[in-house]
Amino acid sequence: MRSTRGNESVNPSLAILRGLAPDGGLYVPETFPEFTLETITALAELPYEARALQILSKFLPDFTEDELKEAIHGAYGTGFDDARIAPLVKLDDATFSLELWHGPTLAFKDMALQLLPYLLTLSARKNGENREIFILVATSGDTGKAALEGFLDVPGTRCAVFYPKDGVSRAQRLQMVTTGGRNTHVIAVDGNFDDAQSGVKKIFGSQSFAETMNDQGRVLSSANSINFGRLVPQIVYYFSAYADLIRTEQIQPGEEVNFCVPTGNFGDILAADYARRAGLPVGRLICASNTNNVLTDFIQTGVYDISDRPFYKTVAPSMDILISSNLERLIFTLAGNDPGRTADLMHKLATERRYEIDELMLNRLQAVYACGYADEVALKAEIWKRWHDQHYLMDTHTAVASAVLREYVDRTGDTRKNVIVSTASPYKFGPAVLSGIGGLEVESMDDFECCVKLSALTGTKEPDVIKNLPGLPVRHDTVCAKDKMAETLIEILKK
Repeated sequence: MRSTRGNESVNPSLAILRGLAPDGGLYVPETFPEFTLETITALAELPYEARALQILSKFLPDFTEDELKEAIHGAYGTGFDDARIAPLVKLDDATFSLELWHGPTLAFKDMALQLLPYLLTLSARKNGENREIFILVATSGDTGKAALEGFLDVPGTRCAVFYPKDGVSRAQRLQMVTTGGRNTHVIAVDGNFDDAQSGVKKIFGSQSFAETMNDQGRVLSSANSINFGRLVPQIVYYFSAYADLIRTEQIQPGEEVNFCVPTGNFGDILAADYARRAGLPVGRLICASNTNNVLTDFIQTGVYDISDRPFYKTVAPSMDILISSNLERLIFTLAGNDPGRTADLMHKLATERRYEIDELMLNRLQAVYACGYADEVALKAEIWKRWHDQHYLMDTHTAVASAVLREYVDRTGDTRKNVIVSTASPYKFGPAVLSGIGGLEVESMDDFECCVKLSALTGTKEPDVIKNLPGLPVRHDTVCAKDKMAETLIEILKK
């Protein structure tokens, strides 16, 4: 593997252990494994764990098969409420929903963050690292709880999560601040997600903070999607979805399939692109944004500009992001794997809040990616339409993808099969979903009253994880200014 901003070559285990490259870049594969159509077709007869073993062993060659098999079983053997792990649900003859929210925190982040602790502790052993691994996370809602759950009381690790104080749903916040364990810390940032993410990146780039951690016997690593160990498990479920389409005879082997992904930090859709580069027959990758539609503008114009762009708080908060960190990995590819060009564009983003790619890069981008966005009116209308047309209940983020896909198909006439990536349980966003399906006024009800009403109205089961949240004690109540994140961490670690 190598950095997007340099030429150093490292094994996947060291890339996972470091999280971020020393030059500030993100680790990417130097070459991609090649999966033949025969191999992909054979996945159809395998359960999810066996599919994951075949994919991960190719992307992580310095891990043994036994190591990966044990890690995969530890991640997916328990804690998921569906034995299929990532079930594919048919909505109509051309549209399917890939449900990635059957894990312990009801969000797609579990698909990676149940596995990452195993990969990270294995990576530490492989690279002779004996210090405590200090996991540092910025979250727009779901990554935080998934990371806390994944690393909860894992020996030799500690996990700290920063989240925007007023930028997550009540259910998301309570999931985080009620977390137990001896090695977890949750801190609210007085700012938005981009502030939290930028603050975490500054901490990773701080030599003095690294020295302080070393003096305390700790080494920093990341559970955000900047870590390749977060990205690689996500590649698996795209192969798995395709295998399920073959197994149920919805497609013929080799037939191209579109994936429509609700996108914030660009990691989930990039994993689909990596699956494509490894041989998965992908047609179009449709990048779906909410009102914070910086990615839509970028894919259409080649200009990434946040200099004067307003930031909107929406009912799809995990997509309330203006700086999409994983886009750097795609920029590196579009630039012909040129680290100098990539570093220059990222420097422009940091200093000028804007950059523009050239025509060749834009053509490469648009050859694979389509895009669109849905505002709050459109996403609620989509929740209503899917419920009333197919009796299928979806959360706000999934609804964004569904609405964008509907517009894309109407506009292009694309006849390929489409997979909507469903990223969260509808019960994590009860008020907005209830408002969407029933047109009800929900202002007088709190999140949990809305979930009870949603269950009664739809006949679907409210997850116990949500139902029990209001009765759990709050264990984390620290709030910090966006420019005091490092100092706050150091103070917490003294206690």
